[in-house]
Amino acid sequence: MLVKIEKLDNQGRGICYINNKITFIPNTLPEELVDIKITKETSKYNEGIVVSYQEISPKRVEAICPFYQKCGGCHLMHMSYQETINFKKEKLVNILTKYAKFTPNISFVPSPKTLYYRNKITLKIKNNEYGYYSPNSHNFIKIDKCLLVKEEINTFLPNIPKFNIKNGEIIVRSNYNQELLISITTNNKITLPEELSNYKVVGVILNNKLIYGENHFIDIINHKLFEISYNTFFQINNYITSIIFNDIKKEVPKHSKVLDLYCGVGTLGIASYNENEKLYGIEIIPNAILNAIKNSKINKIDNVSYHLGDVAKIINKINDNIDVVIIDPPRKGIDKKTISIILKILPKKIIYMSCDPITLARDLNILKNKYDLEKITGYDMFPYTYHIECVCILKLR
Repeated sequence: MLVKIEKLDNQGRGICYINNKITFIPNTLPEELVDIKITKETSKYNEGIVVSYQEISPKRVEAICPFYQKCGGCHLMHMSYQETINFKKEKLVNILTKYAKFTPNISFVPSPKTLYYRNKITLKIKNNEYGYYSPNSHNFIKIDKCLLVKEEINTFLPNIPKFNIKNGEIIVRSNYNQELLISITTNNKITLPEELSNYKVVGVILNNKLIYGENHFIDIINHKLFEISYNTFFQINNYITSIIFNDIKKEVPKHSKVLDLYCGVGTLGIASYNENEKLYGIEIIPNAILNAIKNSKINKIDNVSYHLGDVAKIINKINDNIDVVIIDPPRKGIDKKTISIILKILPKKIIYMSCDPITLARDLNILKNKYDLEKITGYDMFPYTYHIECVCILKLR
């Protein structure tokens, strides 16, 4: 079936129409004429794949990853890096215009490093081989390296079969010192390879139980030290995170009382610490709170108070006049109860960091009743994927 691609959706897939029904075709660009095969039909939309390219866009580039067409780990490698930035900026503007009802002036910061930037990889294990699943399927794609992850991780990957993991999942994280922290989930017994001593493996965790070394390591960004446990969240691109930390710090006035919601291991509150009068943090993951407490100590921040629990349930316990609220929620955004409490606290400034523009737009649509959007900046935390990180600065009206 021959179709012409009209535009891209928010996931970077090409859009065409078949009998007036929207159809999504990955790895295509506007104005391309492609022969496609429909792989999924619903009452509202179709999905398909390219059988052959009849007319190719002049903006198309050849993907440098041999697994790009199959694994689904990245989505935009058939575009130049500058074109991916153009796509993401336009996507952010369109989403905020549609769902937050305003068209902001957005600046967009590219990543200083576009390949070998990820400090973490999650791989599926099948029959003692490692790889990814194809998009929206359980079709296993064996790989030997990933061009998005840091080189010390790629160097270690050939050792994975030596663990004798029949089926399961392995996560490998790295830090500033090229140390590795490995977490394995499987139902079968494993073997610790003798080769571990040849690498900077700090620890191995099997099914949430420590079996070798330590369950955490230290990373450094902007001269701040962060202890990170194997199961806690940490930004995956240290290069762009360094820029974000600097930008956020500029937005926190000295001697402020700061509330860091969904604080994780304390990164944003600690990174933006500016002679604060008081720093509060709330996080639901126990290991993350333990890391945050440790991180405040190793960074010599004394006037800090961390609280374990659901943000919506704990935020009311912060009995203080908060000047700045920093928010970095999960992809689902801020729950309604937390937003309503923020609108009662009424901090002078809200710094909202988001990895999902749609939930961000939804939340901004509520917050704009009391706040003006002073600035919004997009950051390319995830080069060659359709994902976007952005930071909004809101000022109390």
